[in-house]
Amino acid sequence: MEQLAILILDDEKRLRDELEEFLRRKNFLILGAARPSEAFAKLEEESIDIMILDIKLPEMNGLEVLKKVKNDFPGIEVIMISGHGDMQSVIEAMRLGATDYFQKPFRLADIEHAIHRTQRFVTLSKQLQRYDKSISLLTQRLYETAGAPMIGQSKAIREVMSLMEKVARADNTSVLVMGESGTGKELVAHGIHLLSDRKTKLFHAVNCSAITDSLFESEFFGHKKGSFTGAIDDRAGWFEIANSGTLFLDEIGDMPVGQQAKLLRALEERMVSRVGSHQKIPFDVRVIAASNQDLEGMSANKKFRSDLYHRLSTFIIELPPLRERKEDIPLLVEHFLGHFASRMKIKTPKLSQEALHKITHYAFPGNIRELRNLLERAVILSEDGMITSREIPLNNHFGNPNDEILLKSYDLEECEITLIKKALEKCKGNKSHAAKMLNISWQSLDRKATKYGL
Repeated sequence: MEQLAILILDDEKRLRDELEEFLRRKNFLILGAARPSEAFAKLEEESIDIMILDIKLPEMNGLEVLKKVKNDFPGIEVIMISGHGDMQSVIEAMRLGATDYFQKPFRLADIEHAIHRTQRFVTLSKQLQRYDKSISLLTQRLYETAGAPMIGQSKAIREVMSLMEKVARADNTSVLVMGESGTGKELVAHGIHLLSDRKTKLFHAVNCSAITDSLFESEFFGHKKGSFTGAIDDRAGWFEIANSGTLFLDEIGDMPVGQQAKLLRALEERMVSRVGSHQKIPFDVRVIAASNQDLEGMSANKKFRSDLYHRLSTFIIELPPLRERKEDIPLLVEHFLGHFASRMKIKTPKLSQEALHKITHYAFPGNIRELRNLLERAVILSEDGMITSREIPLNNHFGNPNDEILLKSYDLEECEITLIKKALEKCKGNKSHAAKMLNISWQSLDRKATKYGL
């Protein structure tokens, strides 16, 4: 772990020297200052992580110093100390962004514990800084174009980003993005588009579950004026609109079989005819489809055309659910808190230890979308710059306490292993049927089975 740099600003030399000596023995890098002007000079010269700040000072009081530090050096965490137990000063210090407050005389061990508590925020801040510095072209473009970056340092999300970058170079290859609802499938599709040679052309997203049979051909292929009631003008279809760009077909598993046949023919011929016209219109479109369903299992059960499945699944990217990339949660939390605070024009609130524990121990069936909505609500409800467990209404109970699986353990991974084993046993080893029973894709079940050695 990196050595923390701590600046002590206190005009009382005896206390400052005592603190410096104690903290140096704990392997911290310590700097001292007796006056605010001296402290600000050191802040300009040195990279400081934590500041221990007295309230009563010459030149300006500690609350004014705190306000200036948080404004000019927002990455520095501040621990306040004072010889007076003024509750109003405590409240004001916490409102201005202090992480802790101690009244003199205090135990040196209490200061050390406060530093270790604050270290979590410092470490996370440094991780985010490193992440920002090494931000990939993909993430930067997604943030600028789609308004949401791909955030994560887990092995699973790095593998997804690597696959995106590779398939983006294969300009005409169809891609199928699989994953549970809320995992960011459209973001992946948008990222592939932005990394490809088609990036300057249109990225057009279509929700396949919302298209009725009567409108399918008109929407996808276009129509001529007068071809049906309501066709008051010539209209281009989605293949023409997205020509030279990318057409994203979301929730492709919800498309009726009759529509699937028409879509397959257009993909095979690379041409469409508008409704009411026999003229063939060629198109050059990269198709990316997405589904939260087991399309392979559906095709085996004749619920999805197998020829369309194979046409769409030349290259498959499977997005892991949030519960399988929990190490990314702190980064996602920090991003969303900053995003919503900026949008609401307020200072980014901090998350209490209890609140973070509650979030990181929750399974998030709604994945990133659920986390995002949860944090937006929490920022709205936050008071005094802090989000507590009160603002995080999550139920971490996994089901009926009388369930035989839960009698063994409340550990999520153990429960998942047990459920997979039982599903495979019930389906006599048939992964497609077991995946359907578990409400996950066949690929996800296969990956989990490999991960747990089942």
